[in-house]
Formats: sequence, C-alpha cells, structure tokens
Amino acid sequence: MKISILDDYHDTLRTLPCFRKLQGHDVKIWNDHVQDVDTLSERLKDTEALVLIRERTQIRAPLIDRLDKLKLISQRSVFPHIDIDACTRRGVIVSSSQHADTPSYAAAELTWGLVLAAMRQIPQQMAALCAGKWQIGVGSSLRGKTLGIYGYGRIGAVVAGYGKAFGMDVTVWARDTSRARAQADGYAIARAKEVFFEECDVISLHMRLVESTRGIVRAADLARMKPSALLVNTSRAALIEEGALVAALQKGRPGRAAVDVYEVEPLLDANHPLLHMDNVVCTPHIGYVSRDEYEIQFADIFDQIIAYEAGNPINVVNPEVLKYAAQRGS
Repeated sequence: MKISILDDYHDTLRTLPCFRKLQGHDVKIWNDHVQDVDTLSERLKDTEALVLIRERTQIRAPLIDRLDKLKLISQRSVFPHIDIDACTRRGVIVSSSQHADTPSYAAAELTWGLVLAAMRQIPQQMAALCAGKWQIGVGSSLRGKTLGIYGYGRIGAVVAGYGKAFGMDVTVWARDTSRARAQADGYAIARAKEVFFEECDVISLHMRLVESTRGIVRAADLARMKPSALLVNTSRAALIEEGALVAALQKGRPGRAAVDVYEVEPLLDANHPLLHMDNVVCTPHIGYVSRDEYEIQFADIFDQIIAYEAGNPINVVNPEVLKYAAQRGS
C-alpha cells in the first residue's frame, strides 16, 4: 500500500520502533509543511493511506476531491481539520483513536514546565542574563496558592496531581461527570464558573476542542481573574474566545499567560502580539512532541493502517462510509 506521512518536521517517525509496523509498504514522508491544495494534490496523487500528525495540515473537500486513490486517513485525537462529510462522500475511511484511557504525560509535563517558567520568569530572566543584566524581577512561588483545572480529563487529572505535589490547593471546574470524578479523587469543586476564575491563582485549560467547547472561555471570564494570576493553555487556542486573551493581558487580568497553542498554526508571524508581551511565555505546540509520546501515538496510527489492510478498519469516525462500501460491493 502507498502511504504518505505529512508534516514530520524533524524526520522522527522512521526512527521509532513502531515504524517497523509499516515494513513492506511504500512509505513517503514529507518533512516540510504545505497547505497549498495544488501542491498537496500532486504530492498525494498516488496515496492510498494518509497519515496525519495531529492538526498540522487541513484536509478539506477541495483536496479530498482530487485524491482519487485515497482510501484511508489514519491519525489520533480529534479531527476539526478534516472534512469528514467530504471523506464519506468520496469513500475515504477516517480512523482516529481517541485514546481516552491513555494520559498524555508529555503534555502534562510541558504544562507544568510552563507554569514554573511563567511564575518564576525563567525565559525572561535567561534572556536578560544573556543580555548582560542580572535579576530583572521577582517571581512567585506555587506552594499555598490555588491551581484551577478547567476540564478534568486524562491530562487535567495528571496536572492536578502535579499541583498537589507542589503543595497547591487544587480546584476543578468541568462538566458534571468530570466534576464528580475530580471530587471522588479528592479535589475541591468550584461553586460556580465565575468563582473559579475569580479565586484561582493559576488556571490551566484541559479540554478537547469540539463545538461545545469552542470559545468556552469568554472575555468576561478572563476579566474576573486576579492581576497576579496565570492562565495556561496547552490544549487548543480556540477554547478561548478569539482575540480575548491578548485583550485581557493588555488590560492586566490575568497578569500572566503561558501558551503552547495558537489560533493559526504553525505560527510563523514574528509580529504576533503574544510573542512580544513580557508577561507571556510561548512555546510552539510541543506539548505532545516527545519521542516517548510519538511512539505511543504512532503505534496506534500504524495499527489502524494494518487493520484497514486486513479488511477490519478500527476507530472509524465516519462509519457511514462502511455502509456505502458494503452497498457498492453487494
């Protein structure tokens, strides 16, 4: 089977043990990022199975309609970047493991790294030291402060544990089932969303981006935060109302932010306002980017290809396409 892998920036996948799962297949790996439909359609014209690395490339109808040989898209996690209806119409199966039972320790660790970096001004202090300056400010410690976990899923639960280990008081706000699970794990539940934003010293967002969570953090929520508070987002930028975070930081509530995700990715605009704020720590969506995490993720992704080849596709997010295929074969 002809397999194409997009956006493997550092040519990492072929070095992973799980890559051996694709042995015997014709695999083409692209290390750059391209969104132009003409270029992609030429690159992928013979592709039967397409492997995606998260949401790095948008796969929409204008591209799908030009890929006559494409039969399978294999990836992991949510899929707002894929036109599922167009795939179904064209007979393309989309397999995507939702991995609800496998915590992403890489993302949780990066989240905590950002918390420490922002509260102690680590990037700013380092930049000042490299510029010949000594101690440009006074940071804040974490013990005794309140950590707010917004969304208590597989990553949020791990970050809550890190906060507890650092002597923080952990408070959770989430949907009803997640709040019940957090309470059972011994964490406090905020009395209301408004109180959650008002009282927490650090708030970390941990939700999947679906239609119900898009823009779930409003400008009014951010305005309730303390001038000394920190907002951390390693999930998805679109969880926050568009433009609201920059405006809130300019107004001083919250006083700090640490972000790993952006409204447009990859972020190649050096003039983006978040990159020029002294009270913001930014990283280029590296929460899940570790060799250990890649091995876990791509073992799943490659297993989906193997299952498809065996005639038993798994983790299919557009099952209607299977019915259409059965009808065509009858």
